[in-house]
Amino acid sequence: MTSKDLSIFNSLRPFSIGFDDMFDQFENMLGNGALTMQSNYPPYNIRKTGKDNYAIEVALAGFNKKDVEVEFEDNLLTVKTKQVNKSDNTADGEIIHKGISQRQFARSFTIADDVKVNGAELKDGLLTISCERIVPEHKKKKLIEIK
Repeated sequence: MTSKDLSIFNSLRPFSIGFDDMFDQFENMLGNGALTMQSNYPPYNIRKTGKDNYAIEVALAGFNKKDVEVEFEDNLLTVKTKQVNKSDNTADGEIIHKGISQRQFARSFTIADDVKVNGAELKDGLLTISCERIVPEHKKKKLIEIK
């Protein structure tokens, strides 16, 4: 992303009020190359599960919940490995061919201010993180009485 592309956000600032934080978040996400540096591992889906509910699904074949950590800080949700066991010997025997990757990873998602992370569950190799948009009363649709 070039500085010319980022100038789009700066050119919108004079015509908007209260969006500075959002523009700053986009500049942070796009300006430092963070989007291009992330790999495609592990694969993930983002699903809308209701009007204000979302689920982030991360495919984690071969990992269990003690191998993975989910952190949420400053609107950044990060799924990462704690420590990957490099041993090819298990209680069931020696691995002859390793096709299931268990490499180190960190996958981050930027979460909006009005979205709450409700929890995470790892089941059948799929980590599901539940999120919910909390709409404050002052932002909800209301009918204005005409006098």
